[in-house]
Order: sequence, then C-alpha cells, then structure tokens
Amino acid sequence: MKNLRKISFKNKNQPASHFDLIKLKDVLKTGHDHSPTNFHIVEFFIIIFIEAGKGSHTIDFTDYKCEKGTLLTIRKDQIHKFGNSGNLQGSLLLFTDEFLYGYLEEMETHKSMQLFNELLSSPQMHLSIAHYDIIRDSMNRMREEYDKQKDTFSLSIIRSELHILITKLFRIKSQNKQIESQRKYLKEFLELQKQAEINTFQTTRVKDYAQFLGKSTKTLNTITQAIVNKSAKEFIDEICINRIKRLLINTELSITEIAYEAGFEETANFYKYFKRQTQLTPENYRTVKR
Repeated sequence: MKNLRKISFKNKNQPASHFDLIKLKDVLKTGHDHSPTNFHIVEFFIIIFIEAGKGSHTIDFTDYKCEKGTLLTIRKDQIHKFGNSGNLQGSLLLFTDEFLYGYLEEMETHKSMQLFNELLSSPQMHLSIAHYDIIRDSMNRMREEYDKQKDTFSLSIIRSELHILITKLFRIKSQNKQIESQRKYLKEFLELQKQAEINTFQTTRVKDYAQFLGKSTKTLNTITQAIVNKSAKEFIDEICINRIKRLLINTELSITEIAYEAGFEETANFYKYFKRQTQLTPENYRTVKR
C-alpha cells in the first residue's frame, strides 16, 4: 500500500519546543520536502491567521475562501492543502499534543478539542474588526517571545498565550453560536469518535463500538444525537467515508485495493456503500476532487 503523505512536526531552530510560529509567505515558498499545494496529512495542530490578501485553503474535502480576518483551525491527522494563496499574508501556529494538552485540566482540554474538531465546529472563522485586533495582538505577543526573547521563560509564556488564544477563539465561537460552550456527553462523544477513527475499516457496526466503550447501543445513539444530531450508525459511517475519501484523493491505490483496505471483501459492496453515502461512485469522486 502506498501511504498518505504524512508531515511530522519539525522545528529546526528549536527541536525540543513542540511549537513553531511561521510566516505564511515562508510556508508557501518552494524548497520544502513536500509541496504545500498538494494534499498532505499533518501530525500536529495548526492555527492559520490571515492578515492580508485573498486566496483559498482546503481542509479535508472542503474549500475555504481566505482573506484578512480569516482564521482556520486544523487538527492533528486532518488532510489539507494551500490553494490559490500567492498573495496571502499571515501566520501559522504549529504545536503538538505535548505542548499544550499535558498542561491543561480535563475541561480545558475538551474545549480545545471542540475548537479543532471539524465534526463539532467549522474550521473556518471570519473575525470582526475588534476580534481581529485581539487575535493579532495575541499573535504578536507570541512572536515577540518566540523571535526576540528566547530565554528559559519563553516557551512557558508562549504556552500560556496559546491557551489564552484558544480560549478567546472558543469564546468568539460561543458568542456567534458556532459552538456550544456546554455539551452533555461531550467526553463520551470524543471517546466514540476516537474509536471510530481507529476502527471503522474493521467494523461500522454500532454494537461493536458499544462493546468497545462498555455502553449500550441506545446510549451511543443518545450521545451522537445530543452532540451532532445523528444516529450512531450515521456518525460512524461518516467517519468511515471520510477515511475512504482520503485514500481516493491521496493515494494511487486502485478502487479494488481501497475496497479491501476499507474492509470490504467484495468490490461491488464497496461501490454500493460509497454511492449510498455520497451519491457518487468512487471513480467519480476521485475525478471531481483531484
């Protein structure tokens, strides 16, 4: 099997930091070990803050227009690519799980997970003028520490600033009704999502996930209805289809090979499953999205 192009976290200037702050124009330069305009999967979290210009960015299978005031959040293990972004200006914050989550309490971690979770909230934000200034100032404080101070206190200060930034973004989304600040069953939902993202090529049966999590199928349906207004089966199928789409877009595997990878013994059943979920054949989807 040809693997997806995975980009691990690398900070050449501060290898042990688990954090990086990069200007967008530097990311778009040629000479990297991968092309930013081709789909790739990242093994870290990204916040993209646009300060000028116009362009586009694709996260998973959705294109987002970008301009001054656009902010994008990309979570670990998502695929993305830069589109028509030649004149965009802004910054990228890159960080790993270790940089932030090990220092947060459980409730704060769940808030962060919501902000970066595309199943709970859109990865795109359009900041008002006032909110733009707030986020820009936060970015500038981190850049000051990162580029100029560079002492033994800098990473701790940056970590605190990043936590504040994420909390402010969470507040903005809550105020704009783009995310729920209090969600019953959120912890259980995230556990189900994690299991589904690992195991959907082995099974999409709700009863199997109920067994994994030690809950009833009725409870799983209650959880997914409360969080995303879908049945547990619909939610699990959605994750499975997204994984299949990644293989269609990011590999040269044949349809038969992808069917086998996704756990289908018969290619015909794979076709039926994919078309029922997307209204497209696998070939049509691959042609349209590439």
